[in-house]
Amino acid sequence: MSDLWQGVLEKIDDYRWRIPKNYKAGMRVPGIIYADEKLLKDIRHDKAAEQVANVAFLPGIVRASLAMPDIHWGYGFPIGGVAATDADNGGVVSPGGVGYDINCGVRLLKTNFQFEEIKDKIKDLTYVLFSDIPAGLGSTGAIKVSAKEEKEILIQGAGWAVKRGYGTTDDLECTEERGAIAGADPSAVSDRAYDRGKAQSGTLGSGNHFLEVQMIDQLYDRDACDAFGLSEGQITLMIHSGSRGLGYQICDDYVKNMVHCLSKYQINVPDRQLACAPLDSEEGKSYLRAMKCAANYAWANRQCLMHLARLAFERFFKRSWQDMGMSLIYDVAHNIAKIEKYNIDGKEKTLCVHRKGATRAFGPGNPALPERYKKTGQPVIIPGDMGRNSYLLVGTKKAEEETFGSTCHGAGRLKSRAEATRTINFTELLKELEAKGITVKGSGRGTIVEEAPQAYKDVNDVVKVVHDAGISKRVCRMRPLGVIKG
Repeated sequence: MSDLWQGVLEKIDDYRWRIPKNYKAGMRVPGIIYADEKLLKDIRHDKAAEQVANVAFLPGIVRASLAMPDIHWGYGFPIGGVAATDADNGGVVSPGGVGYDINCGVRLLKTNFQFEEIKDKIKDLTYVLFSDIPAGLGSTGAIKVSAKEEKEILIQGAGWAVKRGYGTTDDLECTEERGAIAGADPSAVSDRAYDRGKAQSGTLGSGNHFLEVQMIDQLYDRDACDAFGLSEGQITLMIHSGSRGLGYQICDDYVKNMVHCLSKYQINVPDRQLACAPLDSEEGKSYLRAMKCAANYAWANRQCLMHLARLAFERFFKRSWQDMGMSLIYDVAHNIAKIEKYNIDGKEKTLCVHRKGATRAFGPGNPALPERYKKTGQPVIIPGDMGRNSYLLVGTKKAEEETFGSTCHGAGRLKSRAEATRTINFTELLKELEAKGITVKGSGRGTIVEEAPQAYKDVNDVVKVVHDAGISKRVCRMRPLGVIKG
């Protein structure tokens, strides 16, 4: 039992557990973890819950340090962590609360195809997508940009790609922040970060990034499915990628620079990985300007990836993407800090909401949503592992009241990449996936083994918790058919 986290967890209800504020001297708020009994056993197997308690030390933090059911160990913050700090009451921003892959996120497209129509073509389609979409560590793309254009991408985000003909304005309407968050400042980005990003627009990257051809295999909310134009057996496409080397370098630069802020601003945190700066300080403002650049780069990147995927479908099926109904349902960020307003103890507060491995989940009527989703609530896209399922959910008013409009972002790792590599056999894994009718193409054996289903929690368990807790609502479930891994 010595390897288990031994901290205090008080049961609030079947889906919420509290780390009391007195667990560690210096905690400003309690910690709250969303999980059921089954997932709690996995959560205790690393020190992510301790990180939830550590985040509660941040100056200006309000209400609670939160963790979603896909929580696991991360840098400073746990992956699956959510924390909001009060901009007008000493609140801080922490790069560890956003993560290294700034605006790692996911988008979901629908098509007009039914599984029965194209089931015999899935393997060949997967090979074409793998051929046409650059993937893997350090991969570079066919979309080349000048230094001037790269700065335009950092400000315009997905809008830059649409102006170049890589999509439509409808795509922007169906993207969080319309694909570009205001306030990005390219001068806050280092030359090293520019160098790492300039050749990577329209590339999938490595690790858990993927492009997946899927089939809807279960409907939960038929009214919402009708509103989104979705039906059982329909083919969908999911794209998961982020800000690549540019975002990683921006995080690295600011994490190192911000450590001195702890002494400069007399900030006491139990972990130097929680290095942070006041939101109204020059260091805090500079990080947010650079982070927004990386976020916009990621939205442009996913827009370019979608464009390349549409072209691959056109080449394979000899039809236009419009004729195939390849419209974007939504694109959401998973690693980002956003300035948003919430009612705290009866007063409207301006907060910096850190979502690290967590998805925005605004409910019906939220003014930030496009008109088409005002009635349903914001689409929430939750990818699972390549052997089980992914989900489309919608946000809720309860999420806005409880979790700063946030929910989970995926399945959450059970095994580290090193442990997966050591314990999972590549050949057996491919046989297992093939037996389920899943074709997988990757840039290397290592990536595929690291991303094996056994390395992850079951996303069905994770989504059940957020649904039953009321912080997002299931719409439909997809299963993988063809997977491209970086």
